[in-house]
Amino acid sequence: MTGEAQPMLRKAGQPIPGVAVPQPPGSGYFVRFVPNPKSTPFTFGYLVLLLGTTLLLKFADPAVGAKLLQLSSTDAHNLWRRPLTSLLTSALWLSDEGWLAYVVIFAIAVAPLERRFGARRAATVFFSGHVLATLVTELPVMALISAHVLPSSAGRWLDIGVSYGFFTTAGTLVFLLRGRARLGALAAVEAFIAAIWLADAPASLDSVVTLLGHAVAAHFGLLFWGPRLRRASAGRTRIPAGRQAPESVV
Repeated sequence: MTGEAQPMLRKAGQPIPGVAVPQPPGSGYFVRFVPNPKSTPFTFGYLVLLLGTTLLLKFADPAVGAKLLQLSSTDAHNLWRRPLTSLLTSALWLSDEGWLAYVVIFAIAVAPLERRFGARRAATVFFSGHVLATLVTELPVMALISAHVLPSSAGRWLDIGVSYGFFTTAGTLVFLLRGRARLGALAAVEAFIAAIWLADAPASLDSVVTLLGHAVAAHFGLLFWGPRLRRASAGRTRIPAGRQAPESVV
């Protein structure tokens, strides 16, 4: 036996070191992303409120439900007569009964923002986008009706829902991403906006107004809130003067 073979045999006789095999994530891994009152009180509370209003529309007298929606709509007619009431209440209703779909949407776009920046900032981003996109799209309609360019009926379509707030938070989260992830997320948001428009009578005035509102809301979050929240996040993690950064372990 050669001298080289002996070390090889001794090495072969040693026990094989254990290999860490990655385990699939359990159910608890996904549960922590579901909105809950502890980590995401704004998202959770808002979803509970939307569930309540959805059940109200489902079981209340249809005439009562229609009247509530009419009073809450942010169409040009309502904004002219009761601006504060319509702006505050229009985001309390869903345009359909797909509440579970909004749980998924809020878990993807609203809850992550709240976990990172807190309930107050998440609510501010959400409702500021709702108000801005509504005013940017409906005030021109009001002006065109006053100038008799559009008929008065153009200011009486039902305009309710949470999509403007959702797209504002989504645009904010897109900016907080980096590199290709940001480009991919931005393309997904733009495609989602286009798909909603194409699926709902794209030639009608209300569809065009909604399209513009979604675009304004998403880009308001992307260009206004995204940079501000990134600077706020950087300020929180900045190392105080006089202290040294820990050495890298990589």
